[in-house]
Amino acid sequence: MAPTKAPDSSRRSDRSRRAILDAALALVTEVGYRRTTIEGIAARAGVGKQTIYRWWPSKAAVLMDAFLDLAGRSAEGVAAESAGEPGEGEQAPGIPDTGDLVADLKLVLRATVDELNDPVLEAPTRALTAEGIVDAKLGAEFVHKLLDPQLALYVTRLRAAQETGDVRADVDPRIALELLIGPLMHRWLLRTLPLTHAYADEIVDYAVGGLAPRP
Repeated sequence: MAPTKAPDSSRRSDRSRRAILDAALALVTEVGYRRTTIEGIAARAGVGKQTIYRWWPSKAAVLMDAFLDLAGRSAEGVAAESAGEPGEGEQAPGIPDTGDLVADLKLVLRATVDELNDPVLEAPTRALTAEGIVDAKLGAEFVHKLLDPQLALYVTRLRAAQETGDVRADVDPRIALELLIGPLMHRWLLRTLPLTHAYADEIVDYAVGGLAPRP
């Protein structure tokens, strides 16, 4: 008689975690952050509430991990498309350094436009962004875990451009990157005008070239 194979508990746990994260994203997209509950997530994922509480202390923690997981998978895809074949030296993941600052920034901002327009990402991003405005703790966690690491990539690329003389040495990269990201988020949040690749290109041209006439 063949021996009975013991169940793989780690694989079962991975499946449960994935089901919970997917359920959390689905619910926050369908009913919003406020109406999403631990009970609803558990029912949608087909697990008990205690399974969720074993790994997360609150609804906010579940949704934050679900969103970070989704954003991470999306970023990996963008990095694979934009980075191409690795060259010599280190490159910040997701931020190409071809030596052409304008082209590199346009590539990244176009990818950001695609992410913001992606229905899979848009609804949970809006839900957590809106809730982060009224929930200071959630907002701070959103910035610390998701926004700051992404902004650090821009800082790295702009500092590299300073070293090559493509950006003035006295420019603060943290402020400079806001000239790139800020307009995209403003248009996305207000939904006043379409968010397009052409708009992303113009932001880069204005930010890098400046508004004053050149001598």
